[in-house]
Amino acid sequence: MKKKKKILVHSNHCRAKTGFGKHVKHLLTYLYKTNKYEIVEFSNGKQWNDPSLSTLPWKCIGSLPIDVPTIQEAKSTPENQRRASYGHFKIDDAIKEEKPDIYLGIEDIWGLNDFWKKTWWNKINSIIWTPVDSLPLLDKHVNAIKNTENIIVQASFAQNEFEKQGYKNSHLMPVPIDTDNFFRLDDENRSKLRINNNISEEDFIIGFVFRNQLRKSVPNLLDGFKKFKSENPESNAKLLLHTHWSEGWDIPKLLAEKSINQLDVLTTYFCDNCKQYEIKPFTGQDLDCKFCGTKKSQQTTQISRGVSESQLNQVYNLMDVYCHPFTSGGQEIPIQEAKLTGLITLVTNYSCGEDYSSKESGGLPLNWNEYREPGTQFIKASTCSEHIKDQLSKVWNMRPKEKVKMGKLARDFVIDFCSIESVCSRFENLISEMKPTSWDFDFSYVKKDPTYKPNDIEEDKEWLVDLYKNILKVEDPERDDPEGINHWLKILKEPNKRQSVYEHIVKVAVDENSKNHKIPFNDLLSKDDEGKRILFVLPGNQIDVFNSTSLLKYIKEKYPSHNIYYATEKNNFSILNGNPYVFKTVLYDKIMENFLWGEGQNVESGMFDFVIKPHSNTHGNVNYIHGQKHKPEYDIYYA
Repeated sequence: MKKKKKILVHSNHCRAKTGFGKHVKHLLTYLYKTNKYEIVEFSNGKQWNDPSLSTLPWKCIGSLPIDVPTIQEAKSTPENQRRASYGHFKIDDAIKEEKPDIYLGIEDIWGLNDFWKKTWWNKINSIIWTPVDSLPLLDKHVNAIKNTENIIVQASFAQNEFEKQGYKNSHLMPVPIDTDNFFRLDDENRSKLRINNNISEEDFIIGFVFRNQLRKSVPNLLDGFKKFKSENPESNAKLLLHTHWSEGWDIPKLLAEKSINQLDVLTTYFCDNCKQYEIKPFTGQDLDCKFCGTKKSQQTTQISRGVSESQLNQVYNLMDVYCHPFTSGGQEIPIQEAKLTGLITLVTNYSCGEDYSSKESGGLPLNWNEYREPGTQFIKASTCSEHIKDQLSKVWNMRPKEKVKMGKLARDFVIDFCSIESVCSRFENLISEMKPTSWDFDFSYVKKDPTYKPNDIEEDKEWLVDLYKNILKVEDPERDDPEGINHWLKILKEPNKRQSVYEHIVKVAVDENSKNHKIPFNDLLSKDDEGKRILFVLPGNQIDVFNSTSLLKYIKEKYPSHNIYYATEKNNFSILNGNPYVFKTVLYDKIMENFLWGEGQNVESGMFDFVIKPHSNTHGNVNYIHGQKHKPEYDIYYA
């Protein structure tokens, strides 16, 4: 039988209640049902061996490390914690163990940063599926598409920008939407919903479903709503904000500031006890539920506690028009959900909004003014409140048949462009062209050569490429690190810069070797001492290390059959050279602060009988925790 292609999909867990989680669930379910592929899910935020992952129909492994040294490293800095949450500490292990034919990373680009520099990246079929929500493109986006054969984006404006810059290897595929969950109810059921929520048939309901984030343009919408209501009082307009009112924008304060009657602004309350929802004006959190009578069980809907998909469909069916003003967005799934219920959608005509505000999509565009985001200098959109008013008026004055026609067009557009079947079949067509991976390449770290002496090459670029190839062992420097090559060429235009550039590249080589070409700690231990070892840990300054040597004679006399291994920083080794009580100096690592790492948790597991971490006035803390292999007679410390 023909071997199935193995696909490793790396993202949020498929059961996570996030946009990426839904994306992965729909995609993997579709691929699994085809029975064409061997699927492995690599889930961010889950432990490598989490037993709950075994209940899925496909194989799933977590991206968080489980071995103590790697956990310690992952926790050592905020940057490492962030990288660990995105799977950076275990991705190589997952690739080596699973040997996939196709790697698919579904994540914001910073979550996959520099994966394209990994040994395996272009030796297997690697794909990135990422949202791009603003221009200009980040350097990370450009670096990714330069070094990745296939990138999938969710909005046409992103694909258009890549193509403007000469990159033809992007594909347009939005997040797949389950179109069965959202649909227009018949007129009778829509009327019942209004009656149940004290909404009049004559009320013109303008809806907005959103996470209450600052990039959602709530002030602009309120201004547009106020202007529309003032010009069209006969509309009896109400604004339905389906969101959580205790995060992001302070909506009550904005209503007071803009002199908008709070009774004209509705929201969705959800009961934690009976799971029923109620549409009404906002009057605070922790309200009593009218359905089950539970006290203080109602809050405005939110990500972790809120309406079901079926209930959300009912909320959309209470609306007459949907309005989604925002500064930018990767896809904005509520827009597609609203279209599926036959609503005309008013969307800011920027970022992904370009796809959903067109006439062909059953939408109306909202004009905007440009402003720049500090730091990134991204172009962001400030939606024009005057145009919100104008477009609401256009919908209000439409003939019923025209509204129905646009609503049908909107639903058909989403089914054709965003449905699970449409998107996932396009993805399947993409991977069907990919060849299986032969897996004949070596994953081992290529040791750098900081001893290499540069040749006397006159041309700067040729000289620099020679250093990259022979010191850093980069096969194709201009392909693998074009930014680095360009950076150093600019510096080399200045006189007498070759020596400093050479020294920097040598330092990079030394650092890389130190980080990656590590000898397993067990290999440093003598096999002749039969486990009778003591680890003395003191990374401190030279004075601390010098003073600590006064303890070594005492320890050796107390445990004459034990070898003392002294762990400290490299610049302290010279102080210990020749000391008759030190069997061996070893390089300090933060993991050595954990007694259980050295002593183990049982008699068989420890490398040392016990670990001594002396306490001084400037370094460390007394720690009386020891493993079970051997308890020292005393914990030693000095003043």
